[in-house]
Amino acid sequence: VQLQASGGGLVQPGGSLKLSCVASGFTFGNYAIGWFRQAPGKEREGVSCINNSGGSTYYVDSVKDRFTISRDNAEQSVYLEIDNLVPDDTAVYYCAAHRFAACSLRQSWYDYWGQGTQVTVSS
Repeated sequence: VQLQASGGGLVQPGGSLKLSCVASGFTFGNYAIGWFRQAPGKEREGVSCINNSGGSTYYVDSVKDRFTISRDNAEQSVYLEIDNLVPDDTAVYYCAAHRFAACSLRQSWYDYWGQGTQVTVSS
Protein backbone atom coordinates (compact mmCIF):
# COMPACT_ATOMS: atom_id res chain seq x y z
CA VAL A 1 0.00 0.00 0.00
CA GLN A 2 1.34 3.40 -0.92
CA LEU A 3 0.13 6.97 -1.02
CA GLN A 4 2.57 9.27 -2.75
CA ALA A 5 2.00 12.98 -2.19
CA SER A 6 3.74 15.54 -4.37
CA GLY A 7 3.46 19.06 -5.70
CA GLY A 8 4.63 21.05 -2.72
CA GLY A 9 7.19 23.80 -2.90
CA LEU A 10 8.10 27.35 -2.03
CA VAL A 11 5.45 29.82 -3.13
CA GLN A 12 4.95 33.52 -2.60
CA PRO A 13 1.85 34.73 -0.77
CA GLY A 14 -1.05 34.92 -3.16
CA GLY A 15 0.29 32.13 -5.30
CA SER A 16 -1.23 28.74 -6.08
CA LEU A 17 -0.24 25.11 -5.89
CA LYS A 18 -1.78 21.82 -6.92
CA LEU A 19 -0.92 18.89 -4.71
CA SER A 20 -1.29 15.35 -6.01
CA CYS A 21 -1.66 12.07 -4.20
CA VAL A 22 -1.25 8.83 -6.14
CA ALA A 23 -2.41 5.61 -4.52
CA SER A 24 -1.49 1.99 -5.09
CA GLY A 25 -1.93 -1.34 -3.40
CA PHE A 26 -5.57 -1.07 -2.39
CA THR A 27 -8.98 -0.68 -4.01
CA PHE A 28 -8.85 3.08 -4.36
CA GLY A 29 -12.46 3.54 -5.40
CA ASN A 30 -13.68 2.10 -2.10
CA TYR A 31 -11.86 4.65 0.02
CA ALA A 32 -12.50 8.21 1.03
CA ILE A 33 -9.40 10.41 0.93
CA GLY A 34 -8.43 13.22 3.23
CA TRP A 35 -5.79 15.92 3.14
CA PHE A 36 -4.15 16.89 6.39
CA ARG A 37 -1.40 19.31 7.25
CA GLN A 38 1.06 19.83 10.05
CA ALA A 39 2.65 23.19 10.58
CA PRO A 40 5.88 23.56 12.57
CA GLY A 41 5.20 23.17 16.27
CA LYS A 42 1.52 22.37 15.75
CA GLU A 43 -0.61 19.27 15.72
CA ARG A 44 -1.67 17.72 12.45
CA GLU A 45 -5.06 18.98 11.32
CA GLY A 46 -7.49 17.91 8.66
CA VAL A 47 -8.25 20.41 5.92
CA SER A 48 -10.36 18.63 3.33
CA CYS A 49 -11.76 15.26 2.36
CA ILE A 50 -13.61 13.65 -0.51
CA ASN A 51 -15.80 10.58 -0.51
CA ASN A 52 -15.03 7.48 -2.52
CA SER A 53 -16.94 8.52 -5.62
CA GLY A 54 -15.91 12.16 -5.58
CA GLY A 55 -19.48 13.30 -5.23
CA SER A 56 -19.10 14.73 -1.75
CA THR A 57 -16.43 16.98 -0.37
CA TYR A 58 -15.74 18.79 2.88
CA TYR A 59 -13.50 21.68 3.84
CA VAL A 60 -12.67 23.16 7.20
CA ASP A 61 -13.78 26.77 7.47
CA SER A 62 -10.27 28.19 7.38
CA VAL A 63 -9.64 26.91 3.84
CA LYS A 64 -13.14 26.71 2.40
CA ASP A 65 -12.85 29.42 -0.23
CA ARG A 66 -9.29 28.68 -1.29
CA PHE A 67 -8.90 24.88 -1.40
CA THR A 68 -10.45 22.55 -3.95
CA ILE A 69 -10.25 18.79 -3.59
CA SER A 70 -10.93 16.40 -6.47
CA ARG A 71 -10.19 12.83 -7.43
CA ASP A 72 -9.76 10.68 -10.52
CA ASN A 73 -10.48 7.09 -9.63
CA ALA A 74 -9.26 5.85 -13.00
CA GLU A 75 -5.86 7.40 -12.21
CA GLN A 76 -6.07 6.44 -8.52
CA SER A 77 -5.29 10.03 -7.69
CA VAL A 78 -6.56 12.82 -5.51
CA TYR A 79 -5.70 16.47 -5.94
CA LEU A 80 -5.75 19.51 -3.70
CA GLU A 81 -5.66 22.86 -5.43
CA ILE A 82 -4.70 25.71 -3.16
CA ASP A 83 -5.27 29.28 -4.27
CA ASN A 84 -4.32 32.57 -2.67
CA LEU A 85 -1.74 30.94 -0.44
CA VAL A 86 -0.97 32.65 2.85
CA PRO A 87 1.95 32.10 5.24
CA ASP A 88 -0.32 30.18 7.62
CA ASP A 89 -0.65 27.52 4.92
CA THR A 90 3.00 26.61 5.47
CA ALA A 91 3.01 22.97 6.54
CA VAL A 92 3.70 19.43 5.51
CA TYR A 93 0.63 18.21 3.66
CA TYR A 94 -0.39 14.58 3.92
CA CYS A 95 -2.97 12.54 2.05
CA ALA A 96 -4.61 9.60 3.73
CA ALA A 97 -7.20 6.96 2.94
CA HIS A 98 -9.93 5.38 5.02
CA ARG A 99 -12.07 2.47 3.96
CA PHE A 100 -15.38 4.05 4.74
CA ALA A 101 -16.91 5.60 1.66
CA ALA A 102 -18.05 8.76 3.42
CA CYS A 103 -15.83 11.78 3.88
CA SER A 104 -14.47 12.44 7.37
CA LEU A 105 -11.51 14.23 8.90
CA ARG A 106 -11.41 11.99 11.96
CA GLN A 107 -7.76 10.99 11.85
CA SER A 108 -8.25 7.78 13.82
CA TRP A 109 -10.42 6.46 11.00
CA TYR A 110 -7.63 6.60 8.46
CA ASP A 111 -5.91 3.39 7.47
CA TYR A 112 -3.17 4.55 5.16
CA TRP A 113 -1.03 7.68 5.16
CA GLY A 114 1.32 9.19 2.62
CA GLN A 115 4.72 10.60 3.42
CA GLY A 116 3.82 14.26 3.03
CA THR A 117 4.86 17.11 0.81
CA GLN A 118 6.21 20.40 2.11
CA VAL A 119 4.42 23.63 1.28
CA THR A 120 6.19 26.83 2.24
CA VAL A 121 4.58 30.21 1.69
CA SER A 122 7.02 33.05 1.98
CA SER A 123 8.07 36.17 0.16
